[in-house]
Amino acid sequence: MGRWALTEDADGSARVCPLDDDGRPAGPVVTEPGAAEAVRARPGVTRWVWRSPAAVYPRLLAAGLRVERSYDVEAAEALLLGHEGAYGLPRSLSAAFARLRGLPVPADPPPTAPDAAQASLFEAGPVPLPGDADPLEALLDVYAGQLARVGFAAHPERMRLLLAAESAGTLVAAEMGRAGLPWRADIHRRVLDELLGERYPGGAPPRRLAELAERVSAAFGEGARVRPDLPADIIRAFSRAGIKLRSTRAWELRKIDHPAVEPLLEYKRLYRIHTAHGWSWLRSWVRDGRFRTEYVPGGAASGRWTTNGGGALQIPRVVRRAVVADPGWRLVVADADQLEPRVLAAISRDPGLMAAAGGSGDLYAALSHRGFSGDRAAAKLALLGAIYGQTSGDGLKHLADLRRRFPAAVAYVDEAARAGEGGRLVRTWLGRTSPPGAVDETDPVPGGTPSARARGRFTRNFVVQGSAAEWALLMLASLRALLRGMRAELVFFQHDEVIVHCPEPETGAVTEAIHAAGDAAGRLAFGPTPTRFPFTTAVVECYADAK
Repeated sequence: MGRWALTEDADGSARVCPLDDDGRPAGPVVTEPGAAEAVRARPGVTRWVWRSPAAVYPRLLAAGLRVERSYDVEAAEALLLGHEGAYGLPRSLSAAFARLRGLPVPADPPPTAPDAAQASLFEAGPVPLPGDADPLEALLDVYAGQLARVGFAAHPERMRLLLAAESAGTLVAAEMGRAGLPWRADIHRRVLDELLGERYPGGAPPRRLAELAERVSAAFGEGARVRPDLPADIIRAFSRAGIKLRSTRAWELRKIDHPAVEPLLEYKRLYRIHTAHGWSWLRSWVRDGRFRTEYVPGGAASGRWTTNGGGALQIPRVVRRAVVADPGWRLVVADADQLEPRVLAAISRDPGLMAAAGGSGDLYAALSHRGFSGDRAAAKLALLGAIYGQTSGDGLKHLADLRRRFPAAVAYVDEAARAGEGGRLVRTWLGRTSPPGAVDETDPVPGGTPSARARGRFTRNFVVQGSAAEWALLMLASLRALLRGMRAELVFFQHDEVIVHCPEPETGAVTEAIHAAGDAAGRLAFGPTPTRFPFTTAVVECYADAK
């Protein structure tokens, strides 16, 4: 049945119509009682075009419906605006329609802060359309306009793939949010009791934190009262002891020989668990044996995902003991091996680096035998220094060796850094565009200011990290398709790690599907290259046992 457009009206009804290749109506508009009825009546639709899956897909899932492919008009608008040098302009359907008609462009609703401590009680609704504009007319006009704009992209086919991948990601995100990560609240409480001790009434810190706070104060002398959770208090206390600190970061504290350091570091570790994943978190985020959060595909500028609430992308290892598969089920935990260095090999087309990344073994070991006399640590330091902009120490020396042996790879990120330092835009392999950067017109040496150098380090990593995020989107889409027909569910994803919850008999098939999805994503994203994208997988009952 091809592509169909779907929009919901204020009374809850839905209107749908088939579309031609240019995004224009190819048949009559049909009104249905709701979106679920519209989708259920058309199982043969290959792609639904709508404002955003976040607006309708959770309700379809609740009705037992699954959409195989969609086109997210608002996600596409954000990507196309960035590619056109208009990063950050309002992306809503209403804003895109207003731009087409030359009308005042409404602002987008304020975004929810990534990993907010609590979910919003009242989700912002769609931005109203200008005047008396018809929702379906607006959707069709914007969609057709976006299809035309793709043709002006630097690489139209890659941009089409990026738009499809981003839309697939929004479907996966909604499905993972509904499935939830298996979570044993009783084990979580036991972990908190072991780490933090009993709780006191009235909101007082738990016993272990109170004891550590006393030890920190005592280390500064009799009568000293120091709040370990207040950095300014810590800095003043050390200053009175004749020690100057620029911050209270753990790496800086470890350089100091003082009796307050050991209890302070332990306090900071436990305080993070107490505030980010303590008893309050457990009450807010775990229901019916599942931890559910709202995943936000493309929430970071690089295209990496973020979450709205719950800190899903930063679950401490000790808290992972509470992530336990259901009886008779297992967790298949998979980590992409050395993803960003492999992505650099694919996008730079460096022959030597692609050859080193052509196997499923340790990339750094393979690299070390090609140019670092078998020194794996030096090879790793050099390659990560190229990606992240190492500018001093051994990393700089090893980077020079890397530049001689793998010139195309280093030149690729060097050019991205120069572009960023000069205030120019850079793009990922498929076409996601970096945010614009300010240029100091008074700087006699382009790229010579600290802010310009910092932007150069950002764009150097952006082209690699962003391209890795695109590979991850395509991997998720491929894995989702390969799991069809199984009881297995995608339940977690962060950057280069994925977790599938499945019945124990399906673990072998799921593991094979993950490896196949990684290979398929590499071919689809970067074309035919020798580069491989292997996974390290573990089949476990408890997430903490995976590594």
